[in-house]
Amino acid sequence: MGKWGKNRDGATAIEFAFLAMPYLLLSLGIIELSLMFASESMLEGATTRAARVVKTGQLQQSGTADLEGDFRAKLCDHAPVLIRCEDIVIEARVMESFSDYENMQPQFDQNGDMQTDGFALGGSSEKIMIRVAYTYTSFTPLVGQMLWGADSSRMFMSTIVLQSEPYDFSEEVALDGGA
Repeated sequence: MGKWGKNRDGATAIEFAFLAMPYLLLSLGIIELSLMFASESMLEGATTRAARVVKTGQLQQSGTADLEGDFRAKLCDHAPVLIRCEDIVIEARVMESFSDYENMQPQFDQNGDMQTDGFALGGSSEKIMIRVAYTYTSFTPLVGQMLWGADSSRMFMSTIVLQSEPYDFSEEVALDGGA
């Protein structure tokens, strides 16, 4: 019996067995949070870059019928990884003044998904609010459920309020040099 009490073979394996699961969950949690923050940053950057074509009037002057589709394509060009473009919800609204933004809070349905109020870009020198929402679903369901609950998802929202540039110069003013 004394021989069995002093035997330490396998002690490391037992210690590792106790620590393996918490270590694995911690490692997966760090990776999951890193992917989440990278996705959020990617959505913010893509929204900023895509909003530039609205600010300069390129999208409004493109002459295409599907402005929202063109904006979505620009958005997806800058966010090709980690974000499923078909899951992005886009809203664009014209404002009378910048203070109107306070009254343009996002609306959500019973599932917590953002409801859009349409896609209207207005014209030259218009004040425009662009809001993009994306529901990020975790890559590791177990860790996602531990971090965010049963659906293991988080909603990201990027909002940009801008004034489009005065791009509708009349030809007479442009030819005369402004005289």
